[in-house]
Amino acid sequence: MTPSTALLHRIEQSPALATALICPADFDITRRDPIDELHLPGGVPLHPIAGCDTGGTYYLCGADGADQRPILHTDSEGRATLIGADLIEAITLVVVLPFWRDVLMGFTLPELKSELLELHPDFETERDHLLHALALPKLSEREATTRLKNTAARTSPAHVPYVQDAHRHPYDLYFDPAHQ
Repeated sequence: MTPSTALLHRIEQSPALATALICPADFDITRRDPIDELHLPGGVPLHPIAGCDTGGTYYLCGADGADQRPILHTDSEGRATLIGADLIEAITLVVVLPFWRDVLMGFTLPELKSELLELHPDFETERDHLLHALALPKLSEREATTRLKNTAARTSPAHVPYVQDAHRHPYDLYFDPAHQ
């Protein structure tokens, strides 16, 4: 069992961990029904593992048991991005940066953190507890932002999903490093 598979299994077996990931990280393992049937270039398989409250889906990319299985997130608006080189990195990033989508859209950490703390004043304590409970590394928000942007920059071309119908309809990128 790979470390990512073991982490997913641990989350699936612990209702407390699964619930803690829902808010504010917005990673819900009970929402595994994607909006679209998506495909990746080269036929790499996609396995939905969680969803978010806006209709988005988190996918493990690659065949079961593969050493490298990056995590792709798609939203209901037809955008996509890689958010982690593996599930361990992706979960770490969504826990440290629950506002990761807004980071990729160009909002600043101080303003996003301020808004988060207004809604969730105990966020930092809960975040640290969750990272510890999941045996995940503690990262600064700046380091997490750097990792997220570096991973997102690797989305294209191999991880840009598309809907296969009469045509290939590719998703748009959340983050285009050429425009940052």
